[in-house]
Amino acid sequence: MSNLEQELSKYAAYHLNHKNILTHFIGIPLIVFSILCLTARAGVDIGSFKLTLAIVLIVASTIYYLLLDKIFGLLMLIILFAVYPLASQIAQLSLGEWLAASIGFFVVGWVFQFVGHYFEKKKPAFVDDVIGLAIGPLFVLAEFIFMLGFRKPLHARILQEACSKREAMDLSH
Repeated sequence: MSNLEQELSKYAAYHLNHKNILTHFIGIPLIVFSILCLTARAGVDIGSFKLTLAIVLIVASTIYYLLLDKIFGLLMLIILFAVYPLASQIAQLSLGEWLAASIGFFVVGWVFQFVGHYFEKKKPAFVDDVIGLAIGPLFVLAEFIFMLGFRKPLHARILQEACSKREAMDLSH
């Protein structure tokens, strides 16, 4: 089993309820976007280019995602760089507006997460493994790709392993 399959199946074990997955389609993008907004304000000017903490996070997370899977990693890079300009615009608002928007996205995103886990009747994956915070966005992307009908064998392997992991989790409690 590849590292991608291990990480996604571990995460998916906490996310087998369809309602929970759907709330994650809203919550996780809002949380990721809020983090980009918060970190797009901090940076250094290198000539006419501003290297922000958000860009550093995008590059670092993309490297991790590419190591797990080239296709998903490339898609994540495209998505993150596509939303970065909007995050950068929000970062240029007044201090109060920037914080209100960024923290607002963050809080609303987490509300969706916890509502989803209410349906799931399981705690969020990151409670047991902090890497779940990085896998969450990849999970949402993978679920979207699977819903479109792509990479069915990968999806089947992840789902089978996730169900086994979930069964073991349920037996241990």
